[in-house]
Amino acid sequence: MENKHLEQSEYDQFRTFLEQQCGIVLGDNKLYLVKSRLAPLMSRFSVDSLSALVSKTLSPHERQLRAAVVDAMTTNETLWFRDQYPFELLKTKIFSEFKDLRRPVKIWSAASSSGQEPYSIAMSANEYQTSNPGALKMGVQIVGTDISNTMLDMCKNAEYDALALARGLSPERKKKFFTDSGNGMAKVNEPIRRMVNFRHLNLLDSYALLGKFDVIFCRNVLIYFSPDVKAKIISQFAQALNPKGYLFLGASESMAGLNNDFDMLRCNPGIIYQKKT
Repeated sequence: MENKHLEQSEYDQFRTFLEQQCGIVLGDNKLYLVKSRLAPLMSRFSVDSLSALVSKTLSPHERQLRAAVVDAMTTNETLWFRDQYPFELLKTKIFSEFKDLRRPVKIWSAASSSGQEPYSIAMSANEYQTSNPGALKMGVQIVGTDISNTMLDMCKNAEYDALALARGLSPERKKKFFTDSGNGMAKVNEPIRRMVNFRHLNLLDSYALLGKFDVIFCRNVLIYFSPDVKAKIISQFAQALNPKGYLFLGASESMAGLNNDFDMLRCNPGIIYQKKT
């Protein structure tokens, strides 16, 4: 029988490991989350206790296990068109500002999870172009990044089950942007998939190889980081944005006291941040 007990000292060591690897800060009361996320790895790596799994994870020689543990702890499924307003702002404000651009509009989804956010951005761009013929002639290029290779494989496959499709996706959009692939699954249509490119990235690393962007989405991610790491990430976002570019954070997130490179714009509804020139 698998032993899922973990001593407080072992949990504390694991918290330190996770913060060093990917910046995520676990609170004192998240032991249940560690147990639920790591328990499935015990049989996969032939370990009979959670304590032994954590102990092996702390070894720098266990690269495959360490990657699997980080993957398990950072995997989160999300919604289509989550919170609505960012996607409405793209169509009512931001795309209009870029409609005559003589190059593609570049957008980065900085924690693409299972793909719903970057594909929702692509669908919004398609809807804007349909309503505004001739606008954005050079198109929209979206980059989705995530630390989880499991999630990136899901993103690239672009196929979702009925439960995922029911979370935030209207019947009209499902009909327009998806093709039934059988067994209750549906695949994002190719024109939308072509707009999005997925890459592996740890937000603690350099963003230089990604290039410059007009819009960055990093929503409901900063809440997992310490203030110092948040400040570092936001500073790197500022460097990755073109002048007057936009940054979307989560509805409950703020950069107050962390960075002075942005102006906060109050919209109705929602808040966005614009890089100062």
